Amino acid sequence: MGKGIEELTTTKYLIHAQINANGIVEKPDVVGAVFGQTEGLLSNDLDLRELQKTGRIGRIRVVIHSNGGKAKGEIVIPSSLDRIETAILAASLETINRVGPCEATIKTTKVEDVRAVKRDQVVSRAKEIYKGMMAEVTPESMKMIEEVKEAMRLHEISDFGEEKLPAGPTVHTSDAILVVEGRSDVLNLLKYGIRNAVAVEGVNIPQSVADLTKTKTVTAFVDGDRGGELILKELMQVGKVDYVTRAPKGKEVEELEKEEVMIALRDKAPVEQVFNKVKTKAQPKVEDKVLLLKNILKDLEGTGNCELLDDSLNVLKKVKVEELYDELKNTGKNTYAVVFDGVISQRLVDISSSKGIKNLVAFKASNIVKKPDKLRIITK
Repeated sequence: MGKGIEELTTTKYLIHAQINANGIVEKPDVVGAVFGQTEGLLSNDLDLRELQKTGRIGRIRVVIHSNGGKAKGEIVIPSSLDRIETAILAASLETINRVGPCEATIKTTKVEDVRAVKRDQVVSRAKEIYKGMMAEVTPESMKMIEEVKEAMRLHEISDFGEEKLPAGPTVHTSDAILVVEGRSDVLNLLKYGIRNAVAVEGVNIPQSVADLTKTKTVTAFVDGDRGGELILKELMQVGKVDYVTRAPKGKEVEELEKEEVMIALRDKAPVEQVFNKVKTKAQPKVEDKVLLLKNILKDLEGTGNCELLDDSLNVLKKVKVEELYDELKNTGKNTYAVVFDGVISQRLVDISSSKGIKNLVAFKASNIVKKPDKLRIITK
C-alpha cells in the first residue's frame, strides 16, 4: 500500500505500450523480457533494474489476454525521470522482439504527462468554483464592477510626446515598450495590467515614437489585418523594432480577450524571423540558420512542444511532441525545419526525409542508422 502511494506522488510520466505475441505468454514473461532485453542497451544511468531500485521508475504493470494462440496486452511503466530520459526509455521498449519462447512486438503508444492531467483537473475544478462564486454576483453588481474598472483604466492612461499620443503610465520609464495602433488598444491592454503600450494613432508613425524606439526594446503589437501590416512596414522604416506579434487573423488588439493577448505576447517573434513579410532582405546564410534553429530549440526546452518552420524560420504550426509524427504525415512541402523538445529517432528521420524537410532539430538523437543526404540533423 505504501509503495503505491509513493509511486503516485513521485510519478511524472506514464509510458504506455502495446504488446503482441505469437503465442501464449503470461505477465511474468513480459516483465522478464522488459528487464532482460533492455539490459546493457542503454547507459548504466538508464538501466531498468537500477532505476527501479532507486525508485526512479515504478512497478511495471502488465495486462495481457490470450486468444486463438496469440497474446495481446498493455504495458504501463511509471517514470519520475525527466522528459528526455523517459522518451529514450519508451523507445527502448520497441527493441524487444521475444517474450518467453514467443516472437513478440512492443509498440509505445503514448507517454502521458501525469502532472498535466492533474493541472487539467485543477483548472476544471477552479472553473466550477468560479461559476459558483459568480452565481452570487447580481447583474447590478457586475455593472458597478465594470464601471469602476473602466474609470480606473481611463485614469491610468497618459499621453506621450508632442503629439500627446495615448500611452500607458510606464512607457516613459520601462526598458521595453509595446507599439500599438490606437487609444482603444492601449485601454484594452491596461485592462489586463499591461501598462507600457504607446499608440501611433494611424499608419504615419509620429517622430516621438520613432525616436523612442531607438532607446527601448520594442515589440510591435499590430492588428491581424492589412492595416497592421502597413503600420509594421512604416515603423520598421522610421524606427527600430526588436519583436513582432499580431492579433489573430481578422481581429484587432482592442477586442482581444486576456488569454489572446497573453498568447500573442508569448509568441512574439524576433523581427529577423518575419523580415521577409515586411521588407526585402537577403536570406540568412546556412550557418546563421543553424544558429537561429539552435536558439529556437533553447526556447522550447522543457515545454514538450514542437514548431514546424518555413525556410525563413517563420512558425507554420505548433504541436505537442507526442503529436509530432502524426502531424508530419500530413505536413506540406513548405515545411523547412522541425524543432522539438525531445529525441530524434529513426522513425522521425524517415518521415521527415520523405516529406522533403531539410532540418530536424532536437536535444538528442538516438540510434540513427540511416541518415538521408538532404536532411540535416541538428542537436544540442
